[in-house]
Amino acid sequence: MRLLTPLKVELEANGKKWKLSEKFIVYTEQAGEEKVWIEVEEGFETDFASIPKIFIPFLEWRDKFNKASVVHDWLYHTKIFDRKTSDKIFLELMLALGINKYKAYIFYFMVRAFGWLYWRRIIDRIKI
Repeated sequence: MRLLTPLKVELEANGKKWKLSEKFIVYTEQAGEEKVWIEVEEGFETDFASIPKIFIPFLEWRDKFNKASVVHDWLYHTKIFDRKTSDKIFLELMLALGINKYKAYIFYFMVRAFGWLYWRRIIDRIKI
């Protein structure tokens, strides 16, 4: 996994979401056998993972986590890959960015256990 561009975001006026001010590009080998470029489009809105706000101040590795989270949010939003592959890419990116293996796996298992709630909500919106 490699980051090919810096992550540049701006806080929206409502103070709840962030918007990418430039395209964010990563390169992954986790998406099956092929090496894949993932381009998160400029203007994409993210909350950097749905973590209860009370815990955010304790994320001393927040910058690294934000990079992994925006890619994961994008993959869930676009459904480029299935949910399992999207979650594996999230784990790969956290580890590649230097997030402690223990912490990375905790977040990975959390998205495996609860990510279906968000994944399904997106599917329900598409069906309407």
